[in-house]
Amino acid sequence: MGCDDGRMVSRAVERFASDAVLILGGARAILLQVADPTIAAGVAEHSDFANHPLERLHNTLTFAYAVVLGTDADADRVAGFVNRAHVPVDKGEDADLQLWVAATLYDTAALVHEVVYGAPDDELADDVYREYERLGTSLQMPASLWPAGRGDFDEYWSERIRGLEVTDDARRIARDLFHPVTAPRWLRSALPLARLLTIDLLPKPVRKAYRFRHGPIRRWKARQAWRVIRLIALLLPARVKSWPARHYLAQLRRK
Repeated sequence: MGCDDGRMVSRAVERFASDAVLILGGARAILLQVADPTIAAGVAEHSDFANHPLERLHNTLTFAYAVVLGTDADADRVAGFVNRAHVPVDKGEDADLQLWVAATLYDTAALVHEVVYGAPDDELADDVYREYERLGTSLQMPASLWPAGRGDFDEYWSERIRGLEVTDDARRIARDLFHPVTAPRWLRSALPLARLLTIDLLPKPVRKAYRFRHGPIRRWKARQAWRVIRLIALLLPARVKSWPARHYLAQLRRK
């Protein structure tokens, strides 16, 4: 999709990472990130989900597509944007926090892909895991911090989930994310479904810490929604599903 400067990404990884269905996990990744109190405090101070609900999602998509699918020049450029944005943020350059953010993006992408399409084979899963490491190493995170393999990642993930603390800052961010003060009509129409799917994707301890309700009726509704999404995703041509990735990369290159 753009790795024409010597960096190679397999077609299978490109299809995985460019699939627009992964965007459905965007709010999940955000809520997991801010379940870390330090990140929550920084986001609460420097972001405005109530009035700009899509800004962080747009920035995250630009970053993820550039780093995983773009050229080295794309990755360097977007990393520069992120590093400058982190300067005024307390611990914005902390490598452990960058590891956590990268981990939420990888785990969310892997989970949404599995929910919609089923688990990939081990070769593709390993390739995807290696590529998503760049979400951290393109910033200040040393490669040694990224768990060596998917099994190591699972151990890191489980330990990190147990140590999360959902603060009032995080709950306010969640409220503003799903109930923004200003938002286009199409977004307001989509938010109830986005909220349902996001809560369904969250690990149970995190869901409970946010005080989200997800009883039998909501779980049933989520299962039906995922079935419809799966059918649509299987019917859509790959070029349609990869449009957001191509769009965000093109926008980045025009800046």
